[in-house]
Parts: sequence; C-alpha cells; structure tokens
Amino acid sequence: MIDNRNMLLAVVLSILILLGFELYFPKQRPTPPPEAPKTTEQAAKPPATPPAPGAVPSPAPTATPVPSPTTGAVPSVPGGPPATAGVTTRQASLAQAPRVKIASPHLHGSISLIGGRLDDLTLADYRERPDLKSPEIVLLSPRGLKDAYYAQFGWVGPEGVPLPGHDTAWTSDSATLAAGGKVTLTWDNGKGLRFYKTIALDQNYMFSVTQRVVNTTKESVTLHPYGLVSRTGTPQVAGFYILHEGPLGVFDNTLKEVKYDDLKKKNPEEQRSSGGWIGITDKYWLTALVPNQKSQITTRFIYRKDGGEDRYQVDYLNGGVTIPAGGAGETESHLFAGAKVLALLDSYQSTYNIPRFDLAIDFGWFYFLTKPIFYALVWLHKLAGNFGVAILLLTVGIKLLFFPLANKSYVAMSKMKKLQPEMVKLRERFGTDKPRLNQELMALYKREKANPASGCLPILIQIPVFFALYKVLYVTIEMRHTPFYGWVKDLSAPDPTTIFNLFGLLPWTPPEFLMVGIWPLIMGVTMWLQQKMNPQPADPVQAKMFMLLPFVFTFMLASFPAGLVIYWAWNNVLSMLQQWVIMRRMGVPAT
Repeated sequence: MIDNRNMLLAVVLSILILLGFELYFPKQRPTPPPEAPKTTEQAAKPPATPPAPGAVPSPAPTATPVPSPTTGAVPSVPGGPPATAGVTTRQASLAQAPRVKIASPHLHGSISLIGGRLDDLTLADYRERPDLKSPEIVLLSPRGLKDAYYAQFGWVGPEGVPLPGHDTAWTSDSATLAAGGKVTLTWDNGKGLRFYKTIALDQNYMFSVTQRVVNTTKESVTLHPYGLVSRTGTPQVAGFYILHEGPLGVFDNTLKEVKYDDLKKKNPEEQRSSGGWIGITDKYWLTALVPNQKSQITTRFIYRKDGGEDRYQVDYLNGGVTIPAGGAGETESHLFAGAKVLALLDSYQSTYNIPRFDLAIDFGWFYFLTKPIFYALVWLHKLAGNFGVAILLLTVGIKLLFFPLANKSYVAMSKMKKLQPEMVKLRERFGTDKPRLNQELMALYKREKANPASGCLPILIQIPVFFALYKVLYVTIEMRHTPFYGWVKDLSAPDPTTIFNLFGLLPWTPPEFLMVGIWPLIMGVTMWLQQKMNPQPADPVQAKMFMLLPFVFTFMLASFPAGLVIYWAWNNVLSMLQQWVIMRRMGVPAT
C-alpha cells in the first residue's frame, strides 16, 4: 500500500502547490514603521491660511476628516464642486481646461494647464480587444469623471506663501509635447516667487518632471516638493491570489503591496525611505512616482470617501529645498505611466537607478524561475516568430534539462509496472494482514531494487516550472492578445471553444464552468494515456480515483490560459514518448 499512498500524496500535493502555494505562503512584507502623531484634517472648505509645511495635498474635497501622518493639516482642493462637475463624457471633461497635447508613438493624450496635471493618457500600442479597430487602452482620466485617475507634482511650504495648487492656471511655452521633447509650464504667485514645471517625455512611458522656483524676494524660503497619483473609484480586479492589483511601492529595497480593501480598513499607511518608488498597478498597466533616489522621502497610501465615491491616493514628500533670496532652486522626479513591459522596466531600473522596478510585475514566490522563463520565452519567440511555438520549444528545453533525473524516474516506474503481477499475488495472499503485506512488499522492492516513490518525482519536478509558466502567461503583457494557430487568438486567455456547444456549431453560449475547449480536451486525453502507461493501483477504489484525475484536471485547467494548457498537453506527449522508449528497452508493455 505504500506505493499507492505515495502516488496519491504526490498528486494531492501537486494540486495544492499549483492552486494554493501563494495563498498559504504569501510574500514576506515589511512591518510598517510606527506612525507619527496625527492631526485631523480641516473640513472640505479651505483654511483661512495656507497649510503648514510637511503635508502632501489630497486630491479632492471631502466631508470626511482625513488624519495627517505628517506635521500639519493636509490641504484639500478649494471647496465646492470640481471644475468638471456634471460632465458625463470624457471628451466634454477634457474640453473644460486648456491643454498641451501629448503626441508620441506610444502615448496619446494631454496635460491639463489647470493644475498642471497629467490626466489624459491612452496607450497607442494596446487595445481593449484583440481587434486592432477596438479603442486604445485608457490609462489616465481627468478630475470630475467617476474613473478619474491622474498624477500631479507641486510644492508645500510655510504659511503666507501662495503656492500652485489643484486649480492653478499655468501657461505653457508649447502646445505639444512630443516623444523626446519637453514643455515648460509657468506660474507667478505675485509675491516674488515664479514657478516652472518642465515636463519631458522619452520615447516610451517615462516622464521627467523638473520643478524650479525663482525667488525674487529679499528672504529665502524653504519648500517641500511632492508627487501624487490619485484614483477615483475602486477598479474591477481579478481578485485572484496569484496577482496583486492596487497600491504598491519599493521602500528601502523592500516591496510593499496594499490591497484596495485592506487600505479601506487601515488608512493611511506611511513609510519613510531613502529613494524608492510608489504607485498604483493594474494587471498590465502601471502609474508610478519615482522621486530623487538620493533623497529621504515620506510616502503614503491613502483612502477616503468623496461624494459617495472611493478615492485612493499614493504620494511622496521630499525634504525641504531652500531657495535663497534672489536665487533659484529645483528638484527632479519621474513618472512612469504605461504598460509593464519587463525589458523596459529593467532598462529604467538601470538608467535611473530605480530599486527593484521589475517587481511592478507580480512574479510571485517563484520569481527566481518566472523571470528567467519569461526571458527564455522572449528569446525563443524571436527565433520562432510565435509565442505558442516558443512555449513548445521551451517545453523541449525543460525536458532536456531534467532528462537524466526523469529518465531514472521512468526506469523506476517501469520496474514497478513489471512487478505488478508479483504485487497482486502478495495482496491476494496477505490482503487481510496489512503489516505482513507491507513487510513483504518492502522486501520485494528491496530485492528488485525498486523505489515506489520515485515515480512521483516527474510530477513534483513539473510543478514549480508549471506554476512559473502560469505566472508568465497570466501577468506579463507580452502574452496579452498573442495568437497561436487556429482558433487560439490569445494565449493569455482560456481556449474560447467548448465541447458543450459542439465547438460553436450550436448557437448557445454555455456557462463559464462548462467552457471546456479543444486544447483542454487534448490535455485530458494525453494525461489519461500517460496514466495508462504508469503502474496501476491494485486497490479498485484507488484505481478509479486515479482514472478520474484526467477528467478533473480537464475541467480545472479549462479556465486557465490556453498557452499553459498547450504546454501541459505537449509536455504529456514528450513524457509519454520518453517513457515508451524506456519501457520498450526494459521489455515492459506500455499499456
């Protein structure tokens, strides 16, 4: 019975690892530092005097007091409805303010001259659906919309110093910001301080924001630069433990992720760090603030309720910049707003010295496997021209890598199958005497130099690779809308066909749990054939349980990315071929 128990244990363990590894072993997260003493925010109406230094502005008015984790009260947008109140369409909202057009091969949109916000971005290379005629992905949207999502940079300072805010009217030296170009916004506070905000855009998704202040007064002034990303409404997320969507950042080289629901319960969350970055991530898209990496910063994750809508904000506050009388001072920071392309994130990490920027992609517990597997797939894709073919080639490479170990396992499994007649005789002879039966079985294994547990090894070897490949297919944008051959138009999505409407011949769309397509069926059949080649349990109950596994896995993997199912089916075929060759050499029948 030992061999059957071991085999059953291996299968159960495989399923647990596949579906529950990250659920039961979540990533280690740093313990947040103790919060500084907090004060209560003033009501939505602005205070009679400007706020004290050391606080980052919140994105919109609210009737709910918001505690401040830093010195002084958190200023709000001036009371009253936002400038675009009552506007229901995106285009109408954009028309409410003068704008600087963003014209880039990869980004389309504009910068609002009211507030100097980056609040209008669409991704030119990505569509909502595989159809190239479908709309571009909308990343940032202006204030006043229910899905408002924008970034803003500014200053906080001492009482009595007028500073640019959310509704400040800036002037621009250019009507267009092109890739590789820059635009400078200007505002004069009328009290001897002139503010300049120069926004530059590279060839992809990185904005460089240089804030400069010219002081024409007779006294020096100390200002604190900040950056914030504000998002209105709780976006629809996958809700799957394998993927984080929401606020995140790297502080002192440690990744911190906060779920939207958790932030509602524990608000605000503050971190102090030397450099780092902070932002909000979706499955494929990221908006991240990157302050000066040599500066000490205070960062926050904030949640608030505003007019019945959920409002999330991530922000950072730099140390003070002293602008001498008759002099100037400046600070530079960056904003990433675009698609989470791994090679691009790695490039930015190197160019701007951004710590662990690649962790914006949720590679998970198997990071050490997932990232190399991804780069291997990209390299194979360059050779084959198709990610589906790259998956097949990667599977061959993995099989070759583990060939010696798998070979020993299949030899052991063949020995076990060869011994099955002897094992059946022992069970018939000692069926009621379990201790004696186990003793005789162990003696048989020892005499024939067979290891009943070694047959489980190929399954256990596959699990980390399987899970890492699942991560690659699920979280990396390179797999999004990537076609294979035939009916598979998106390797990151489930097989779109189903046997329950005869693969589209019947005019009926089955419920999701019945969407069992052609590739899941191929996977199930190959798994069943492979199981027929393995030693069968003598116990009829166990034998039936094992025969059900291919059907269970067929339905379970039907909702997984098609690329993963193709990998599993192809892996089964290669395993069967290797096992068949070994069994032929040992004179063991394959069935």
